[in-house]
Amino acid sequence: MIVGTLRLEFRLHGIFSLKEKRKTANSLKQKLRNKFNVAVAETEAQDSHHSLVLGVVTVANETTHVHSQLSKVLDMIEAMATEELVHTNLDVFGV
Repeated sequence: MIVGTLRLEFRLHGIFSLKEKRKTANSLKQKLRNKFNVAVAETEAQDSHHSLVLGVVTVANETTHVHSQLSKVLDMIEAMATEELVHTNLDVFGV
């Protein structure tokens, strides 16, 4: 089994409450789940309305498939996200 993880860290501009942040986070998470069938969760900085960190996970039987899937997720985020993407980390490992 091959597991791939992608950590996406955003700096949020123009967000002044946690409610606005949740709306933004939920929208991104739902789009990724619907398009790529991956697991997505807010993993850090839940109490900060200036920062959003999402973790994306997928599992497959081939490393190339996992890497390709997460690369497509990253490409979509870079193309469509209005938030500033400040850091990413993609890891693929076997279990």
